[in-house]
Amino acid sequence: MLLKMHGANTAAVLGKKLGITGEAVRQQLVRLNEEGLVASYSQSRGVGRPSQYWDLTPHGHARFPDTHAQLTVQLLSSVRDLLGQEALDTLIGARESQTRELYHAAMNQTTSLTERVEKLAELRTAEGYMAEVEVDNDGKLLFIENHCPICAAATACQGFCRAELSIFRELLGNDVKVEREEYILSGDRRCTYSIQRLEAH
Repeated sequence: MLLKMHGANTAAVLGKKLGITGEAVRQQLVRLNEEGLVASYSQSRGVGRPSQYWDLTPHGHARFPDTHAQLTVQLLSSVRDLLGQEALDTLIGARESQTRELYHAAMNQTTSLTERVEKLAELRTAEGYMAEVEVDNDGKLLFIENHCPICAAATACQGFCRAELSIFRELLGNDVKVEREEYILSGDRRCTYSIQRLEAH
């Protein structure tokens, strides 16, 4: 809380604020560092040895309440109420176009279906979806998203999910079948898509 409220500081200063020794604080900071919640860096302040400063990492900041999800839902509701469903559909369409262009550019160097799915997982993981690729017993590729960073928005407006499924199908090609098998918004733990090539006739 001190780091959140006052920013980066040394163990000694934090110890004074807490009424304990700097060494006791440092031991706690080392533990928090191992959990990825804080990080340290050295900084010189005049003569003498550089001081070691500690600050929260992005993971540490994430431990504090965040109302962005509620704000997103409120904004979506306001667009629908004030401007109509057509305006909301336009907004979703614009996001879909931007995402499609980004993914197409990133997949330019891929050739096989497996490479394309693995690149998609890489892109989605960078966006916070914690995506991975597996192969099931029938040889089908499984594209798995273990987290949905836009879950609140998708719950309020499932057009986001329809748009994403449409993008996946377009990116992977007309000769590929993409089916959603698990769905977070239906109560499943994750979103899972089965991916396989259509048999040529």
